[in-house]
Amino acid sequence: MTDLHLPDDVATFASGAQMPLLGFGTWQITGDDATRSTAAALSAGYRHIDTAHVYGNEGEIGQALRSAGVPREELFLTTKCPPHKAESCLAVLEESLSLLGVDHVDLWLIHWPADSAGADVEMWRRFVEARDSGLTRDIGVSNFPISLVDEVTAATGEKPSVNQVEWSPLLFDSSVLSEHRSRDIVLEGYSALRGGTLDHPVIGEIASSHGRTPAQVIIRWHLQHGVVVIPKSTKEERIRSNADVADFSLSDAEMAAIDALGRA
Repeated sequence: MTDLHLPDDVATFASGAQMPLLGFGTWQITGDDATRSTAAALSAGYRHIDTAHVYGNEGEIGQALRSAGVPREELFLTTKCPPHKAESCLAVLEESLSLLGVDHVDLWLIHWPADSAGADVEMWRRFVEARDSGLTRDIGVSNFPISLVDEVTAATGEKPSVNQVEWSPLLFDSSVLSEHRSRDIVLEGYSALRGGTLDHPVIGEIASSHGRTPAQVIIRWHLQHGVVVIPKSTKEERIRSNADVADFSLSDAEMAAIDALGRA
């Protein structure tokens, strides 16, 4: 059990599946650090874990999942396939499942757009096939402009459940958020705590007023916008602190002040 105040906010897909808005990111965490950090996140109460084929840590995350003993139905697992593996993407997914030690993931993403015209649509067709065969419950994309989201949707009749993009207060763009919401596509952000956000005086002032860390304020800002956030750390105390955000909220004025940083 955990003594933290973990959020229970979720995004609901068109399929009816629910994705926790707070997840644990694992980019650039490899080897023993990946196993240890993921285990710490699961112990703290995280139930959403984000990884990718190119991260090279799916096996280590699988070890943490097995050791934690958390029932599979309580977990939300995301992995990704790079576009240069399009021709063999189903084999890549099978390898990911084997490394993670599960028979399906909850969300599978095209990691970034392909270089050649039309390649994304063909890869997306394979993603639909993987979903229909039960290897993943939902499918989505990452780093896609909204025009490309619309292209793969129009070509296949299947829209992504999620678009995972770089997102932080300094990158806030209300039009991007509204474009995804109007299409009923969940926006997921990564690198929320990078790029100087933790040191920004506006965020620091708000954090001080709540007796919180800047990271907690940024994570809370994501949650109140309904944007998925996947902070990462290898430090157990920081992993725990990043999840301890359910017992405070930001005012409308504070949210607006943070939003304005994206236009500064």
